[in-house]
Amino acid sequence: MHSPGTATPHRFPAQERFPDGAQFIAGRPRRGTSGRTHAVVDPATGAEVYTYELAGTEDVDAAVAAAREAFPGWAAATPGERSDALHRFAAVLADRAEDFARAESLQCGKPLKLSREFDVPGTIDNTAFFAGVARQLQGQSAGEYSGDHTSYVRREPIGVVGSIAPWNYPLQMAAWKILPAIAAGNTIVLKPAELTPFTSLLFAEAATDAGIPPGVVNIVAGTGKEAGEHLVAHPDVAMTSFTGSTAVGRRVAGIATATVKRIHLELGGKAPFVVFDDADLEAAVHGAVAGALINTGQDCTAATRAYVQRPLYEEFVARTAALMETVRLGDPFAPGTDLGPLISHSHRDRVAGFVDRARAHARVVTGGEAPQGELENGAYYRPTVIADAAQDSEIVQSEIFGPVLVVLPFDTDDEGIRLANDTPYGLAASAWSRDVYRANRATREIRAGCVWINDHIPIISEMPHGGYRASGFGKDMSVYSFEEYTQIKHVMFDNTAVARKAWHRTIFGERR
Repeated sequence: MHSPGTATPHRFPAQERFPDGAQFIAGRPRRGTSGRTHAVVDPATGAEVYTYELAGTEDVDAAVAAAREAFPGWAAATPGERSDALHRFAAVLADRAEDFARAESLQCGKPLKLSREFDVPGTIDNTAFFAGVARQLQGQSAGEYSGDHTSYVRREPIGVVGSIAPWNYPLQMAAWKILPAIAAGNTIVLKPAELTPFTSLLFAEAATDAGIPPGVVNIVAGTGKEAGEHLVAHPDVAMTSFTGSTAVGRRVAGIATATVKRIHLELGGKAPFVVFDDADLEAAVHGAVAGALINTGQDCTAATRAYVQRPLYEEFVARTAALMETVRLGDPFAPGTDLGPLISHSHRDRVAGFVDRARAHARVVTGGEAPQGELENGAYYRPTVIADAAQDSEIVQSEIFGPVLVVLPFDTDDEGIRLANDTPYGLAASAWSRDVYRANRATREIRAGCVWINDHIPIISEMPHGGYRASGFGKDMSVYSFEEYTQIKHVMFDNTAVARKAWHRTIFGERR
């Protein structure tokens, strides 16, 4: 491994790629005006790879003004015109796929194979999907519901959308927020996490190169406290979409409510992984390791709580730990790497704190430490299995957001489902069984926005993603997401051509 302050040629050349700044407003890059800079750090090496001027409130105002100016023309475009633009957008993304993959891996530390095989193709597919959905902006068919009038429903764009994306999947989260908004005829200002601005900037640039008008897609890279809160509070922003922690989501909701904005929140998760005693144990073990370690566990749908029926419990713990020990940590750009670092050293220390506190009341079966040697400059943490924790303990109830799987036993089916529901969250879950009745019961009774059966993690553009309870509300992806970014208008035509309607007597009485 190379030491901090150096760079290797196979990584993404960020400083050369974004020489004009990390803001993208009205179709062109520009520098931030906050007076403060931020250094993007490669979490695999500790090296600073890009320094940029953070967005301030003036940049947010400029981006919102650009979006507001672009809105009438973009909203007036036909669904077919918006669809054509999104099809061109998908083609540009496909042409630049390797650029996106390398930028994503550099800023996040995720293995290049994950960026190439998951993040980038998923984003291209999502773009193509919304290119099709853009032509489906439909309301209820016309009808004479009162007898004297014809009514119909229009779906119309809302206006300027102000969105905030997280650092764990910066490319996909940018796409999930931008695509349904602009497909429906809105314009958008997106604030990515200041740690990970690269692929959001590439995405906005690709949109412009595909012929989407300047001002439709804008990026402001700044802090949440300054740029983010100003964006949410802005009076010209009609809707806010936020993905991040539940605690910050509450703050965003409070600010947005003050100006009566529409709010879409995708928040934290603590996904249960319920293994019944008739499950295919090999499949469940492999599913648990993959589901817990996806994106180094920095995924709000990652498998974090495995509940295993007691006859399988000890073997599941042993086999899961053994399989985790085969996962290869390393340079995200190396072909043999399975798992990269966490997003930062401070986040690595946060994850380690959860594990260290759990040692007093639970068993760390494998992992539970940062590697030394050639990886010690990076924010790496070994895949970890913890067993025998109490259901009400911190390690079970709180979102860790790292490569840590907690395994607990249960006896009856009732207990397994009850434990699965026993956190404030409800974003995703999975159940593992060969019995269709058991599986169907799990899908009915586990309270989560997505329940997988005999798998954990896959998502598709056609299906919605979003949570229950403290995991937020509203959907990403799918036509349900598209509908989130529209407002419904009832239009009513009189069919009688009569000047004095029957209902007027409530005002005029018997007067002629």
